Amino acid sequence: MAEDHEPVEEGSLSEVVEETRGIQPWRRAFHATNGTLLVLALGVFGLEVSLALPILGGILVFMLVLDGLRLLDPKVNVLFFRAFASLASPREATKIASSTWYAISAFLVLLLFPKAYALAGILVLAWGDPAANLVGRRWGRIPFLAGTVLGTATFLLVAFLALVLFVPWWIALVTAAVTAVVEAAAVDLDDNLIVPLTAAVVLFLIAG
Repeated sequence: MAEDHEPVEEGSLSEVVEETRGIQPWRRAFHATNGTLLVLALGVFGLEVSLALPILGGILVFMLVLDGLRLLDPKVNVLFFRAFASLASPREATKIASSTWYAISAFLVLLLFPKAYALAGILVLAWGDPAANLVGRRWGRIPFLAGTVLGTATFLLVAFLALVLFVPWWIALVTAAVTAVVEAAAVDLDDNLIVPLTAAVVLFLIAG
């Protein structure tokens, strides 16, 4: 009987995954909102890093458990894609969710780097990645590494605008440029992981 149900599960999963293809505006908005709220909580409203880390750690553990369950059980994966149809991505059908990488990167930069650099990296991800993805998908024509020239240029500009809130303009420009190239070249790495870490590392190396 189990063999009779397996094709149905695979078919159901492929069907719900197919529904998540496209520009996914709600996913972009959710992505930007989460990072912005985290930066506001820590940078404006006084949430301490010492409190944010265990909160993020708890969220991260939950997300890793959920990823493990759904990747092991197609039925759970189908439920996941049905519940988060406007937020999920097709690549997450067989991989850790981007939101999990988001939580990992936020946790790591807050743990390893000065607060200002961590918040800058998180904001670069929150603003730069959705903007670059949207512009690159809709209007990008000329390829550049794994992305497009227009998408990468958009990332650089938006990243600069985010970074200049924390550091002098020339440091923001160099950091935005390096992070933009890494983001465009990181074929096998999730942007949600690599972008905040790259920005924070470059800021630390330049500004100390």
